[in-house]
Amino acid sequence: MKAKERWHSERLGEDITLVRWGTMGTPVLLLPTAGGDAEESERRHLVDACGDLLRAGRIKLYSVDSVAGHVMANRIGDPAWRMWMLDAFHHAVRHEVVPAIHSDVKGELPIIAAGASIGAFNAVALVCRFPDVFGAAVGMSGTYSLQRFYEDQWSDHLYYASPIHFLPGLEGPQLDRLRERFVLLASGQGDWEDIGESWRMAEVLGNKGVPNRVDPWGTEWPHEWQTWLAMLPRYLDELTS
Repeated sequence: MKAKERWHSERLGEDITLVRWGTMGTPVLLLPTAGGDAEESERRHLVDACGDLLRAGRIKLYSVDSVAGHVMANRIGDPAWRMWMLDAFHHAVRHEVVPAIHSDVKGELPIIAAGASIGAFNAVALVCRFPDVFGAAVGMSGTYSLQRFYEDQWSDHLYYASPIHFLPGLEGPQLDRLRERFVLLASGQGDWEDIGESWRMAEVLGNKGVPNRVDPWGTEWPHEWQTWLAMLPRYLDELTS
């Protein structure tokens, strides 16, 4: 069963869409690739790939527009504004999307965040920033250091949105809660893949005592949807068993 809602986000200054598939189960928030919208995962058959889990009532899938990824990929506005948008997008997910998901599942269940490429960055960032509501992340073929997408410029907004940068200095209750969460980093080693990004993210997580695992896939797995279609149902099966 599919449902869609759209509202104006004051945090982002524009409309945002949330789509849902399924009727019951663990809530899973899919973060699109860089410029993807909330229905990208359906068009690319990622929803179909998770069909057995959906039909068994083990998961409910949700996806939201990649608002910050769209402006980043298309270089809309100056780098400072695009970095602000990334930070604002994370807060819009936490304070608008998460309550909508909790209302739909009728409870404050921990949410699994999942995504590929830039979606992997957002999935890991959301768990690290908001471990009070996200229970795990599945990052597939992730890119975890984004400065080059902002013309190598820097700001506090990018720092606080980027776990590879803010985690080394993180202490206190947020870190304590994060140490109870789990981050799974999977990457192929075929065309256009850079598994080194996953290993670097894992090192930062491990140095802070955050449970994580890197899964290297072989050289036959490129940075493409065929890889993520194989990965996601396998890992959601593991995390919801």
